[in-house]
Amino acid sequence: MKASDFVGPGNVVLGLAAPSKAKVIEAIAKQAGAALGIPDSVILDALMRRESLGSTGVGDGVAIPHAPVPGLARPVGWLASLARPIDFDAIDAGPVDIVLVLLTPVQTHREHLNVLACLARRLRSQEVLQGIRAASSAAQLHEALVGP
Repeated sequence: MKASDFVGPGNVVLGLAAPSKAKVIEAIAKQAGAALGIPDSVILDALMRRESLGSTGVGDGVAIPHAPVPGLARPVGWLASLARPIDFDAIDAGPVDIVLVLLTPVQTHREHLNVLACLARRLRSQEVLQGIRAASSAAQLHEALVGP
C-alpha cells in the first residue's frame, strides 16, 4: 500500500488560501465532489461530522480530515499545502499548513483505517514534510508525498 494508490497527481492543491479549518475542508470537498461526481455537500457533511468528534489536526503542522462517503467506490485522497498556516485545533495546539483529506467507501471500515495509517506514516517523515513545504508546483507537491 502506497500513498500514490490514493492521491493522484491531479489531487493536490498548492497554496490553498483559506481563513479557517471549515473553509479548507469546504474547498477540498468542492474539488473532490467535482472530480468524483458526488455532491460536495455529501463530502463536506461527512468530513464535518467526523471533525465534530475531535480534531484531525495530528500535530507538526499536519491535519488529516477523513471520513467514509456514500457512493464512493474506492479510497481517494487530496493533499493541500496552505498559503498560510491556520488554527485547526491540532493536538499540539500548533497551526496547520498541510492538509490531507482521505475519503473512503462507507462499508470498508478496516480499509479506511489501513489507508489512513499508510498516509499518516508518510506525513510523519520530516523529509516528506519538508518536501511538501518546499514545493513550488503541483507536480513537486505530489512527488513530495508519494516519492519519485
